[in-house]
Amino acid sequence: MAGLYLHIPFCKSRCIYCGFYSTTDHDLRQRYVDALCREMEMRPSAAPVDTIYLGGGTPSQLDISQLRQLFIYINKVYGNDAKEITIEMNPDDVTSQYAEILPQLGINRVSLGVQTFNDERLRFLHRRHHAAQVNQAIRILRDAGIPNISIDLMYGFPQETLSDWQHDINTALSLKVEHISAYCLMIEEGTPLSKMGIEATDDETERKMYEMLIDRLSAEGYEHYEISNFARPGYHSRHNSSYWQDVPYIGLGAAAHSYDGHRRSWNVSHIKQYIESINSGNIPCEYEELDADTHYNDRVTTALRTSIGLDLTTLSDSYQQYCLKEAQSFIKDGLLRLDNNHLILTRKGLFISDYIMSSLMKV
Repeated sequence: MAGLYLHIPFCKSRCIYCGFYSTTDHDLRQRYVDALCREMEMRPSAAPVDTIYLGGGTPSQLDISQLRQLFIYINKVYGNDAKEITIEMNPDDVTSQYAEILPQLGINRVSLGVQTFNDERLRFLHRRHHAAQVNQAIRILRDAGIPNISIDLMYGFPQETLSDWQHDINTALSLKVEHISAYCLMIEEGTPLSKMGIEATDDETERKMYEMLIDRLSAEGYEHYEISNFARPGYHSRHNSSYWQDVPYIGLGAAAHSYDGHRRSWNVSHIKQYIESINSGNIPCEYEELDADTHYNDRVTTALRTSIGLDLTTLSDSYQQYCLKEAQSFIKDGLLRLDNNHLILTRKGLFISDYIMSSLMKV
């Protein structure tokens, strides 16, 4: 069973840290939704999907009629058996009228872009909402019958202290959501943030913030099932887990990526070119066939992110031998552990996970 991802690139304004493809040209929304529906019908195979994820951008910038249109086509082309259907929303977009329509469409999971509960830092990020709107948004979603809510948090702001971060964690825990994703503020090349001359948080402070996050959430019963993700038991993100466990996925829309187990493809990162190409009967994408080494490297850099780890039995004998050979020094140093044919990062290893993964890759 594949995962289905729809990229909705519309935003009211751009956040200074965001490196995802997006546009503030809302006049294109209906044409874009029409093109998405056409792309669904143009895909060569229409296998049933297990998960559906509307990401962005800001999917909640679509109006209710546009959301309805998308799900009419999703159900027509891919069926309506998906176990998990997620939409990303901004807290200030959550209204009672909008929230009530979500369960009717089958949406049972909402991912809220919270980032921080400090209004000054929200203004710094150019976020549109205020901290007080988060609690209100969650209450509205609960009243509408949404059983699974995830929030995104961010740490490592300029001049942010451990006490500041502790306040954000405590506030997040008070909301009693099912899932929390947390990321260190990254300065990505080409983003407005990268042009502001701001230095990244020092490694030691970042490490302490990450340790605080792990300790507090674990103490409250959240499972640390992926480097940046924590969930109540039974509430792991099924969709994102498919990326980490080599499950095929279909990506629709401008800049969306797909994977069929043998090759990757990605659509053009330009909304007008995407719409024009779809309207002319062509899916505007490029392909990359994966050779054995590339597929192995992808498995290392995705599966090792999870608490399940890399299942060595999914690798050929030669790759198993290579991987185990390269892993020995990390196992000896307590950075990796071998458990029932699974290579798993230890807590100590989490802090240098990128280095460990790159060391196990074929180059």
